[in-house]
Amino acid sequence: MEFHHVLEAAGVLVLGLVFYSYTFRWRGPWARLHSKAHQAVSGLAFGVLAVLLMISRIRVSSEGDFIDARAVPIALIGLVEGWPAVTLAAAVAAGYRAWLGGAGALAGVLGIVGTAAAAGLVHMWARHDGGVRARHALTLAGAGFTATFISFAVLGETGLKLFYPLALPFLLTSFIGIGLGAYLFRDVVESQTAETARRESVELRAITLLARAAAHEINNPLTIVLGGLSLVGKRLPPGTEDAQWIERAREGAQQIQEIVGRMNNITQVAEFEHEGLLPPMLDIKKSGEAR
Repeated sequence: MEFHHVLEAAGVLVLGLVFYSYTFRWRGPWARLHSKAHQAVSGLAFGVLAVLLMISRIRVSSEGDFIDARAVPIALIGLVEGWPAVTLAAAVAAGYRAWLGGAGALAGVLGIVGTAAAAGLVHMWARHDGGVRARHALTLAGAGFTATFISFAVLGETGLKLFYPLALPFLLTSFIGIGLGAYLFRDVVESQTAETARRESVELRAITLLARAAAHEINNPLTIVLGGLSLVGKRLPPGTEDAQWIERAREGAQQIQEIVGRMNNITQVAEFEHEGLLPPMLDIKKSGEAR
């Protein structure tokens, strides 16, 4: 293999990793606005990376044989993000390959679609297992290599003759690119997930301390108010208008007391659904519910 060609391809993949690392940090805020925003951006970006890798081909022999690593970004984004992202990535890459035309256009598109389908299925398997592991990455690498082989086999005997001298480079590209890439992507996801959990823990502690302090300050005078209303209510003749107003005031004070009680039991941070121009607010009732 031409070393500088390999470096170009590796540089494109590193660019994708850096891009994904930065956009993953914004996933939390985006999720509140649109649950698929991060997947859409990632899918489109990795589709563009696949196109760049089709352009930045790798020379693998002195006879002028070339391969490209288009399957790697498609497989990686499908593995970590799932069907929406990999569908967009595959659409971009397949569209470019179809636009290039040539006798191998259909086979190239089939290879991209096959890799995307394998990535989506392995992503589902990884989610069921609780996260991406080495077995998932290696299985996807094998599936990606198989999809490449099938795309050549579609061309018949001519395609197989073209594939045989390229089999080892394709195999190395699949297993090294997808295997190593999956490890790095998993590290990004796990580190960002841990950082998000840490920030949420700090946020929850701050809110809990503030809520308990406020509840304590409110509860002291509220107890006096409730006691006073109870005494006044006992001195008024039952059924009078004044007695009814005192009873309503006592019920309102008791509702405040219930809210104060929930403020002491906050276990999570839950916001009211955004409405109009109202700023984000803590939903005390939901925040006090058991997870």
